[in-house]
Amino acid sequence: MHDESILALIPAWNEGPRLRPVVEGTRRHLPVLVVDDGSQDETVVVAEEAGATVVRHERNLGKGVALMTGFDWALERGWDGVLTLDADGQHDPDDIPKFLEAHGMDRWDLIIGRRDFQRMPFPRRYTNPFGSWLLSLALGERILDNQSGFRLHHRRLLETLDLSTTGFELEVEVIIEAVCREMRIGWVDIRTIYGIDKRSYFHPVKDSVRFLGMVWHAWRRRRRAACGAS
Repeated sequence: MHDESILALIPAWNEGPRLRPVVEGTRRHLPVLVVDDGSQDETVVVAEEAGATVVRHERNLGKGVALMTGFDWALERGWDGVLTLDADGQHDPDDIPKFLEAHGMDRWDLIIGRRDFQRMPFPRRYTNPFGSWLLSLALGERILDNQSGFRLHHRRLLETLDLSTTGFELEVEVIIEAVCREMRIGWVDIRTIYGIDKRSYFHPVKDSVRFLGMVWHAWRRRRRAACGAS
């Protein structure tokens, strides 16, 4: 399955050793944009050799900023939707047809890949479902996997987003914005991949505090019955 109306967006920071198979696998289904977030390795060269269009940040600004750069780039050029996946191999490009099939039904504004928490290593098999439960409680809508970055965003959602975060928490903020703007969220099952040869940039304390702040923000907006307000 191939769709020329959807752009695949891959944010990347020092992912040269892992990026090529991700880009090549994704290009079997979609055109690819790599946003290089100030890499100091061969990320840009590898991305271009694998057939991706590349936009560069001169310095590292964070995953959230890289995603926003890609969203703006796609909207300016008229893409109907943007599929995001990670550069490190944690998302399987062979799952992309599931997103495209769901997108073709035109039922959802945001389609998120749902992982199997039981296949995650400790402690993620417990922290990830707990975080999803907390966010569901705050929003009053069941969120099955709040941390998954494998997603397809419809243009009508991207045009309404008003995002303020710059790091990993931006993906949680997108969910909050979608719910508060009464957008429809759909889910597809994807492979759960761990054990890749990569250092994690997730900071347990700092990023957990940021996530709890996002949950608190979501709960306050819902309690005020003014989700559309900031």
